Amino acid sequence: MDIVHYRCAGLDISKRDAKVCVRVQEPTRARASSTVTTWSAMTNQILTLREHLIEQKVTLVVMEATSDYWRPFYYVLEDGPFEIMLVNPRHVKNLPGRKTDVPDAAWLAQLGAHGLVRGSFVPPAPIRQLRDLTRARTAIVRERSREIQRLEKFLEDAGIKLSSVATDITGASGRAMLDALVSGERDANVLADMARRRLRAKIPELTEALTGRFNDHHAFLVKVHLNLIDEHTRAIEMLSTQIEEMMIPFRAARDLMPTIPGISTKVADVIIAETGADMSRFPTAGHLASWAGTCPGSNESAGRVKSTHTRPGNPYLKGALGIAAMAAARSHDTYYSAKYRRIAARRGPIKAVVALEHAILVAIWNMLQTGTTYNDPGDDFYARRSPDKTKTRALNQLRDLGYTVTLESTGEVA
Repeated sequence: MDIVHYRCAGLDISKRDAKVCVRVQEPTRARASSTVTTWSAMTNQILTLREHLIEQKVTLVVMEATSDYWRPFYYVLEDGPFEIMLVNPRHVKNLPGRKTDVPDAAWLAQLGAHGLVRGSFVPPAPIRQLRDLTRARTAIVRERSREIQRLEKFLEDAGIKLSSVATDITGASGRAMLDALVSGERDANVLADMARRRLRAKIPELTEALTGRFNDHHAFLVKVHLNLIDEHTRAIEMLSTQIEEMMIPFRAARDLMPTIPGISTKVADVIIAETGADMSRFPTAGHLASWAGTCPGSNESAGRVKSTHTRPGNPYLKGALGIAAMAAARSHDTYYSAKYRRIAARRGPIKAVVALEHAILVAIWNMLQTGTTYNDPGDDFYARRSPDKTKTRALNQLRDLGYTVTLESTGEVA
């Protein structure tokens, strides 16, 4: 087998240290020589490791993506004069019976030397910082939602059924009522009169919902939950402000994405942070969809298709695309809503949502490549694409209902 890198290093990384195998293949020798050493995961040791690899004239460093333990090594070694490659552990599975750290490092070095591995997408530092911010905001938003759910459950214990009437118990009206309850107000009529805007139409229902057995014990714990919710809200606002500053270089891409039905500004932030907004890294829209895990898998043997499940994708990107797909499915008079109904009727809602995620990613890839805004084909796209099939389907449905149909052309062409 041809040698691509005559001096290659493989790193098997753990939390405490890394086994480093330096593989040297001399052109005049048939067999390669390998040296395995152990290096601590502390920054000073990693800096020394970088100098060691430079002295050994290594041209490629291969490491597995092991949890988050690869990050200290990657971020220090990426400044070196050699190529560094982070690989998916599923793509470099070792042979059975040799599963220890030292053989794993040697195996990575051997695969890298022969060019048998592909590097995973690791974005540059500015995108990594933006990722940290958007992922932190996503995590805190989810935690705030959990805190609101805990508050709602505790109100049930006090017989306060506010969530049965108000959609958002922490909105302007709900928050005013809860603060009044904590302050000692127990009169349901007074509490219900704090409703604002459209919720004032439900004052009789609110009066019933706010009549319970709320006491000082409940007031103390509700105050604790409200304080936690406020802390999460302040953290989200701080992160959003920082994200706005970090998003300045990607403003053009961010302005394009919300033209797609279902994509909000916050969803666009996550998509940019996870993909890098640089579509040149993905040769085609299909490559982007495959990397994101929104296209059918391929597992065929002996002419038999075993599975078409989608591959595990980036959970943050998948979550953002899921939000966008659900919003697009509920939109009115759009191509995505028509596509969702068309697929959901045959394959079910879950597969229909994944299909919308795929379609949205394809649109994003094309938009960022060309710099153009989204042009929706319309909810009648499928009818215009296959007018004869649409006509036949409509006629068959009418005949099934017992109607006799006579067609007369209006002379108009769609």
